[in-house]
Amino acid sequence: MLSISNLRSERLRRLSKEGFWVALGQTMAVIGSLAGVRLLTELLAPAVYGELALGMTLATLLNQTIMGPLINGASRFYAPAVEKNDLAVYLNSVFRLVLLATGIIALILLVFVSGLFIAGRTAWITIAIAAIIFAILSGYNSILSSIQNAARQRSIVALHQGTEPWARFLIASALLLWLGATSTVAMIGYSMGVLLVLGSQYLFFRRIVPSNIDETDKKGSWQDQILKYSLPFSIWGIFSWVQIASDRWALGLFGTTQEVGLYAALFQLGYYPMSMATGLAMQFLAPIFYQRAGDASDSLRNDQVTNLSWRLTVSALGVTVLAFLVAFLFHKQIFRIFVASDYGSVSYLLPWVLIAGGVFAAGQTIALNLMSQMKTHAMMAAKVITALLGVTFNFAGAYWYGITGIVVAGGLFSLSYFIWMTVLLKRAGKLPVFI
Repeated sequence: MLSISNLRSERLRRLSKEGFWVALGQTMAVIGSLAGVRLLTELLAPAVYGELALGMTLATLLNQTIMGPLINGASRFYAPAVEKNDLAVYLNSVFRLVLLATGIIALILLVFVSGLFIAGRTAWITIAIAAIIFAILSGYNSILSSIQNAARQRSIVALHQGTEPWARFLIASALLLWLGATSTVAMIGYSMGVLLVLGSQYLFFRRIVPSNIDETDKKGSWQDQILKYSLPFSIWGIFSWVQIASDRWALGLFGTTQEVGLYAALFQLGYYPMSMATGLAMQFLAPIFYQRAGDASDSLRNDQVTNLSWRLTVSALGVTVLAFLVAFLFHKQIFRIFVASDYGSVSYLLPWVLIAGGVFAAGQTIALNLMSQMKTHAMMAAKVITALLGVTFNFAGAYWYGITGIVVAGGLFSLSYFIWMTVLLKRAGKLPVFI
């Protein structure tokens, strides 16, 4: 009994230590993001801030369709590779996939810039190039971070995760003061900040790379598995990107770039913190989920993952309700602290953006459960159809009610996504008895 007690005590100490580092990294990132919003909204007029938000949609596209799926695949198969004592071949496979992804993005850059030149939209070429470079560097950084998180090197992940937003916004602000307040300069600053963090991330990452990687390996088993697992992410990533970008482009179509800037500040102040707060728990638990599920062939191990997932989902919804109440009572004060005065006219919408962000984050915790059990293909229809619904909601909302309509559309999308994820889990027979 004593040995079992000691093992439990040691496990609790280890989990507490990991939890501390994850919380520290996420807290630093949230504070850095909020401080960055304050800095940039002081330096950029709403119209220019709107241009930056539109430029970021291009980086989001590449993340959703190319880098993001690879990040998920690399993270998911780290634990099985370690279990099979095949880490060297796994890392070699990931490296080859990163090279492939980079080549695809370079081709997209060439085609996109050529298209802008032919269309006469030369003013957008510089910010497009800066956005794509930012996407590539961010993708590299996230891949290294995801593997280190899967290896449960929490302190290293926390250090870089907490530093990255500060580096991005501080360097961007310095460049804006030096070179002028344009959206392209801000995007270049973002890229330089990520590059700085990436250099440090790589130095730490080398410590987990085995010295005997076989460069002549031809089996490619991990590469095939990662590609098969990640393919659904790429397919629905296209639709997810359209949904994510459609709010800003719908406002730009039916309104002005100034409205896009106002909404971007509102979104960053409300949606991002909720996503990051829930991401704290997901970042902590994802490696544990993947380790417990293994190759997802053991139903008992899968049931244990489901129970943990539902606790996380309920917690996410509880935090959402609390955040909504605080924002409902103090939205004006929150905007005065974190956003320049030019953006305060939309503060009353903050509680509803928080609700949308929190409900979507709760749906993502259910998705994490399905991903742990290798059910990415089962999520395809839900991801695609809810994304298309979100696009419809966004354009209808922007056309009839402007920013307010976009916020309502975001809430409807998040609710539909959460319900569908719940239905998928129920069909898999994985709902706990109290649901």
